[in-house]
Amino acid sequence: MLAGAAGGAVAIGLMEAFAASAAFPLFAVPFATSIVLVMGSPDAAPAQPRALVGGHLVSTLVGFAVLTVAGPGPWAAALAVGLAIVAMQVTDTFHPPAGIDPLLVVANNLSWTFLLVPVGAGAVLLAAFAFVWHLTVRRYDWPHRWW
Repeated sequence: MLAGAAGGAVAIGLMEAFAASAAFPLFAVPFATSIVLVMGSPDAAPAQPRALVGGHLVSTLVGFAVLTVAGPGPWAAALAVGLAIVAMQVTDTFHPPAGIDPLLVVANNLSWTFLLVPVGAGAVLLAAFAFVWHLTVRRYDWPHRWW
């Protein structure tokens, strides 16, 4: 339990440092709850790499699709989150923390670069961090399923 908590604290600290150095405060937003899930409940299906990486990518893509069709706005953001939930379930990438991604995209009228950095890179880095942390510090076999 303490190793998971320590891993969560270290991962949050690293994400915050990256966000500050990039002068991009939204960098850490999609990953704060992902870190809690992956470090605190590593056995859960949404904490596995397929869900972690795929959920963030799928949800962000849905956000951009809705933004392209409907433009920014509160109802478009709500629609994007609802559609992202469906898309994650259909693609077997359900990761609840990724629900913030389409909201951020639509509400902030973000550019497509958000898909690559921070979302894609951040999700992959978090999966890599979790793998190394669980293996070396916790001595725990994670993930149960890569893809």
